[in-house]
Amino acid sequence: MIMRFSLVSATLLVGVLVAALLAAGHTAAAEGTANIYSLGIAVFRAVSMVRGLLRGRWGIDLLAVTAIGATVAVGEYIASLIIVLMLSGGEALETFAQGRASRELRSLLDRSPRTAHLERPGLPVEDLPVERVNPGDVLLIKPSEIVPVDGKLLTAAGIFDESALTGESLPMEHRQGERLLSGSVNGENAVRMRATATAADSQYSQIVALVQEAAASRAPIVRLADRYAIPFTLLAFLLAGTAWFLSQDPGRFAQVLVVATPCPLLIAAPVAFLAGTSRAAQAGIIIKNAGTLEQLARIRTAVFDKTGTLTRGRPTLHEIRVSPNAAPHLSAARLLQLAASAEQYSSHVLAASVIAAALTRELPLLTGTDAHEHATDGVAATCGEHTVVVGKPTFVESATTGFERTKLVSGQLGIYVGVNGQFTGTLIMSDPLRENAVETLASLRTLGVKETMLLTGDTAATAWHIAAEAGISHVLAECLPADKVAAVAALGTRPVMMVGDGVNDAPVLAAADVGVAMGAKGATAASESADVVIMLDDLSKVAAAVSIGQRTIRIAHMSIWTGILLSIGLMLAAAYGYVPAVAGALLQELVDLATILNALRALGGESRQHDRAGQPLTRPPRPVPPAKRQVPGR
Repeated sequence: MIMRFSLVSATLLVGVLVAALLAAGHTAAAEGTANIYSLGIAVFRAVSMVRGLLRGRWGIDLLAVTAIGATVAVGEYIASLIIVLMLSGGEALETFAQGRASRELRSLLDRSPRTAHLERPGLPVEDLPVERVNPGDVLLIKPSEIVPVDGKLLTAAGIFDESALTGESLPMEHRQGERLLSGSVNGENAVRMRATATAADSQYSQIVALVQEAAASRAPIVRLADRYAIPFTLLAFLLAGTAWFLSQDPGRFAQVLVVATPCPLLIAAPVAFLAGTSRAAQAGIIIKNAGTLEQLARIRTAVFDKTGTLTRGRPTLHEIRVSPNAAPHLSAARLLQLAASAEQYSSHVLAASVIAAALTRELPLLTGTDAHEHATDGVAATCGEHTVVVGKPTFVESATTGFERTKLVSGQLGIYVGVNGQFTGTLIMSDPLRENAVETLASLRTLGVKETMLLTGDTAATAWHIAAEAGISHVLAECLPADKVAAVAALGTRPVMMVGDGVNDAPVLAAADVGVAMGAKGATAASESADVVIMLDDLSKVAAAVSIGQRTIRIAHMSIWTGILLSIGLMLAAAYGYVPAVAGALLQELVDLATILNALRALGGESRQHDRAGQPLTRPPRPVPPAKRQVPGR
């Protein structure tokens, strides 16, 4: 980078020296100085060109080197200096544009947490490098500080800015016991947290690693731009030679090659891809390999996992069914209150869902005594004046009279409740479809996705129920990870995008043309094997990723062809003698600038996503906090 800007400075200094010599009447000295400097640069570029050819990469430096030599040969030494300035200036502009495009990516690295404040009983707070934090350490987070590692909040409540992680601009409120993500920014009050991971295993470090991988990648379309060099170079020499032959003026040859120097071909694609990757990062979408943008733009089949992807992976209370044999005074609210009070003493994931349902309805939990949990089956406890049993049907049936198994539909599970030895009812739980799942599938179809498929290890009845709600046309249920890989490999309409979130999804994510991991829940095997990681627990970001890919590819192609067509137009004008060498060199510089500015449009984003036809897509709803992955019902 420094060398590119130094070359620009050196060329400007030589230009000033040549101008001074001309003003003093030393024309020969001015011409000699310009020619020596220009030919020196031409030799340097020729060496670079040969090295590239030996590595198997056809470059387009041949045009630049030939243009410099031709202008020197016909006495257009001012034009030769302008060509050198154009080349060095174009590379400097490329460097600047790449820095602008990757600003958001680099900002993630720049703001990485570096220190933590460790609290220990009886000792003052100690500042230590974040790498020395261990799980279980109690940390103090001061106002406006970055959370150094993943952990759980010990303070009653706190407000955190998670925009750098999720793209959500509004502050998020967390309560005691909830998960904090490293990289989020604390609000105005100091809080305490308990670390649950080391710095290397925390959310922010995983994002940084993904970003570094993305920034180092090189997209296939950039190589495609390199391949444009062969026909473009042949066309330029053909036009230049024809103009020379027809006019019998060797100056025409130089004039055509001056405007044929194809810096836009080198600059357009890299800048557009870096800008698109940066734009995705702003939206909470980490694209690990820049080449994935091209694949995203061409997706024709979208495959989804069910639990934790199309659904939230956290059962919620759907209905309370009170048994006809229950005591007359036992209402649905009372049944839920007693069940939740007993579930306080259970470690099962469904217990948290029952408790959450009671608290949502502002039902106070009763203090229990004599509580016993029967692993995977249920829990029994004395709550107030009542003996309560909650759990699987076989467990509750063995402890109550009047038991009746509740009829459930696909996608539902029942938590059975008994009070004082009498079966009293069932809590109907379901893992509902995400609120924006239907809209996301509709957006993908608008973006050109022709086929959709649901792959899940769940039962066929539940899978078809969810697929029908979401509008998915094909279902493969009760399948193992190997079955998912085989199913994706057998799909004929490609490229195929697979969206999943769990460890069991890792193989199929790696096997798909584009693997998309719903990574908001943390670093998982799915995130490691996927090409795209969505840091926000928001399914609509899948459609947003496809939209950004299409927009980036469209701008990259537009920038490449803009540069090519403008250069061809200038070459034709130069062939007819309408563009002198000096003027052509200046005009080509404007072509470079136009190409870079057009490529940078990939950084921009409308307030709403748009499809390929320019129609607005549905704005995604405000995201919800990460949830635990569902486990089989007890």
